[in-house]
Amino acid sequence: MADPSSYRPKPGDIPDSPGVYRFRDEHRRVIYVGKAKSLRQRLANYFQDLANLHPRTRTMVTTAASVEWTVVSTEVEALQLEYSWIKEYDPRFNVKYRDDKSYPYLAVTMNEPFPRVQVMRGHKKKGVRYFGPYAHAWAIRDTVDLLLRVFPVRTCSAGVFKNAARTGRPCLLGYIGKCSAPCVERISAEDHRELAEEFCDFMAGRTGTYLRRLEQQMTQAAEEMEYERAARLRDDIGALKKAMEKNAVVLADATDADLVAVAEDELEAAVQIFHVRGGRVRGQRGWVTDKVEEITTGALVEHALQQLYGEESGDAVPKEVLVPALPDPVEPVQQWLTERRGSGVSLRIPQRGDKKALMETVQRNAQQALVLHKTKRASDLTTRSRALEEIADALGLDSAPLRIECYDISHLQGEDVVASMVVFEDGLQRKSEYRRFQIKGFQGQDDVRSMHEVITRRFRRYLAEKERTGEWVDDDGEDAKEDGLRQDGHKDAGVGDDALKGVGPKDEDGRPRKFAYPPQLVVVDGGQPQVAAARRALDELGIDDIAVCGLAKRLEEVWLPGEDDPVVLPRTSEGLYLLQRVRDEAHRFAITYQRTKRAKRFRAGPLDDVPGLGETRKRALIKHFGSVKKLRSATIDQICEVPGIGRKTAETIAAALAQAAPAAPAVNTATGEIMEDVDESVPGTTAGAAGEPVPAGVPQRRRGQET
Repeated sequence: MADPSSYRPKPGDIPDSPGVYRFRDEHRRVIYVGKAKSLRQRLANYFQDLANLHPRTRTMVTTAASVEWTVVSTEVEALQLEYSWIKEYDPRFNVKYRDDKSYPYLAVTMNEPFPRVQVMRGHKKKGVRYFGPYAHAWAIRDTVDLLLRVFPVRTCSAGVFKNAARTGRPCLLGYIGKCSAPCVERISAEDHRELAEEFCDFMAGRTGTYLRRLEQQMTQAAEEMEYERAARLRDDIGALKKAMEKNAVVLADATDADLVAVAEDELEAAVQIFHVRGGRVRGQRGWVTDKVEEITTGALVEHALQQLYGEESGDAVPKEVLVPALPDPVEPVQQWLTERRGSGVSLRIPQRGDKKALMETVQRNAQQALVLHKTKRASDLTTRSRALEEIADALGLDSAPLRIECYDISHLQGEDVVASMVVFEDGLQRKSEYRRFQIKGFQGQDDVRSMHEVITRRFRRYLAEKERTGEWVDDDGEDAKEDGLRQDGHKDAGVGDDALKGVGPKDEDGRPRKFAYPPQLVVVDGGQPQVAAARRALDELGIDDIAVCGLAKRLEEVWLPGEDDPVVLPRTSEGLYLLQRVRDEAHRFAITYQRTKRAKRFRAGPLDDVPGLGETRKRALIKHFGSVKKLRSATIDQICEVPGIGRKTAETIAAALAQAAPAAPAVNTATGEIMEDVDESVPGTTAGAAGEPVPAGVPQRRRGQET
């Protein structure tokens, strides 16, 4: 590992001007390429105390053995040179978007005497018109099949074309009218090229001209009583409209734009691009990259634009590029795009309307692409085995942790504090073993105490299960219910969206053994304090054969009990990816439960405390009386008038409402006016004149007051 001070240039030797710099390793291989508005200021950031550098930057500067730079006149030139060098040297520490497939394009070979329509992949060729990319080649073939009856352009290979010209007989498409058969001179080369130009114009979004022309021809043919020709034109119009319907209108103003969205975590980022032409989505593509350097979302967008438009020019660069974050600075990138297009290009973040809504769709696609990438990586058996082995080696375990449990604490400013426990066995989720906890030992926000309480409760139950040889008896009587589990192991109603997918393993009596199996590794979401709390809880219970570690979000460091320094797994480590997935799943499970509890608390009312009263009969009572206040003043006989409410239930309702304290009257904070008819069934509302809920804060007319 090299010392950066050994190759640090003197500050006075570095020019204070725009340029591009390269870090090389001891073998003279370029490992990083960067650009800067001021080379002196940028390079000074790399040669500071290593403790102040981001871990990935620290790895890069200690791997390098020298640095060199090239001065340019403008930031745009620096951007262009950086792109060229990244392509040439393929540096290991630069962001490189990798694609898991080669996207197909619809190509028209305008560089040939008789242009051909075909599916093409790989590098683009000069003189060929491209449309797309498309997600699947069959989507291109379906579109072309519809358009050939209107634009019968050649689609055959060079060999088939030459054989038809030699024999004087066209292929099958020539006989059925889906090829103009230039091979047998049914159409001249000039007319066939014009036909290909019309095909390209239609694919580029200029569809209205051809539809209007065909409709006029159809009408004229009908007036001249050429009904067969009119019918063919009618079918041609239907084929064009069907081809257009395959790409729904997403931007009503017929905009030409590319939308770029980024989804990222600490180690990877996924980019999705939607190509919109004429207001319709004409193509989609995406990449995934390792974040091998400390980088912002704006910088990720800049690298994506470089890869997307580095080899493009003219109309291939749209007038408008919509992004989630702007590069810093944005002017050089925008000027670079303008030069590649040959006219103005707008690079901006959509703020409202259809474009913002479409950007949200692209963002969801990027997020799904990142999740799918991680899922594919984790689903491979060999990869999972390697991940478990790497975790065992990094943590010093005797064997691979086949069962991993991860714990996370979730709350909102100290309210509704809950915890989650997720289980991974053999590197895969075991959702039937997931558990949720309410923090009951104290009030307020203290993640360390919460973690200690959860670990204590979980493993106290494990010890109880072990002592009872499989017979399950809840030791405190409340935890199982409040944790979202009934005594039969099923989920309580109303706990939330994350339903437990089943019950756990059974004992000899058929009862679920919810906490019977111990993990080999306990992972907590947090750093040293949370790890110490978990270890202390296990020590207090006398458990010393379960390993504990923590995964801190900021730098993805793995913390071990009693260690002052974290374990830093390589960024390409499968073990780190697995720990990330476990931690993220625990976080998702905890925050979902916390939000459910918060929403349930906000919706709570006096009728919720009435035993045996479900949602249907609650709604019937409120609909009949208009508000809880009126229900509270009703007699038992009046309550019995509500359909589905018997006398015994009515007595229970009356007794429960009599014990519950009435809600405080609502006050208009602007006027000091006391509102009437507070509707206690809907928090934050008052009852209107007809008993309908009205948002709190809206002035209501008092009795006798003029409107």
